[in-house]
Amino acid sequence: MDTLIRLLLLTMVCLTGASTTIAEEEGPTRVLFIGNSYLYYNDSLHNHVERLAQARYADTPTSDFVYKSATLGGAQLKHHNIDWLLEPKRLGLDKFFQAVIMQGASFEPLTEQGQVAFIETAVAYSNKVRGIGAIPYLYMTHAYVAPHKSVAKHMIRDINETYTKAGLAAKARVIPVGLAFERAYQERPAFSLHADFDGTHPNLRGTFLGAWVVYLTLYGDDATKPNYDYFGRLPQDEVRFLQRIARETVAVFNNLSR
Repeated sequence: MDTLIRLLLLTMVCLTGASTTIAEEEGPTRVLFIGNSYLYYNDSLHNHVERLAQARYADTPTSDFVYKSATLGGAQLKHHNIDWLLEPKRLGLDKFFQAVIMQGASFEPLTEQGQVAFIETAVAYSNKVRGIGAIPYLYMTHAYVAPHKSVAKHMIRDINETYTKAGLAAKARVIPVGLAFERAYQERPAFSLHADFDGTHPNLRGTFLGAWVVYLTLYGDDATKPNYDYFGRLPQDEVRFLQRIARETVAVFNNLSR
């Protein structure tokens, strides 16, 4: 647990109050995800978050929820045409998005050049997101595990530092998915969140954990948590564990950033 505490203390030093929810009572119904295969694996992360939101706001017509995902395999954030994506009617919407979640390539935090490029892009894109009246978010990626050839103990530290600096510079809200993966592995090292064939992409558990971290960041915690297990594809004990890890991570992250 010492490693996670150090990472969260780093966040406390660097991060402003950028991780609060959009609104105290209601969250967004029009959300855009921008990223790469980390998002589209396992039925696409945006679908899971949308189902969680629909379950929480059961009185809101499901047709009011418009979640879109623009992903390019292996892409860095700068590879996305943000102006095109944000323009009304490009993705079938007559209205602007209310929240835009942006994810960089997993390797960008690993070099100084990659870090600089990501932070510069995050700043430029976040300004454009605010220009349409939406709130920008940065989806913190997770670290590699074996058998990935670039596994390194310090990777989550570099990721956390990069996204924390980017969030501060861009005045964007950071979604601490990478820290949730770290917390889960520290508590249950054998409970895999990664695809076993490459050690980089999330498996279904990893996507579910990421979805809960996004959901809690967008909408805040709630006593009547959605009963969502991906239509029975995840055992209830695993769902409860992942929910708890997401809840603890977001709560600590938000408290430190105030």
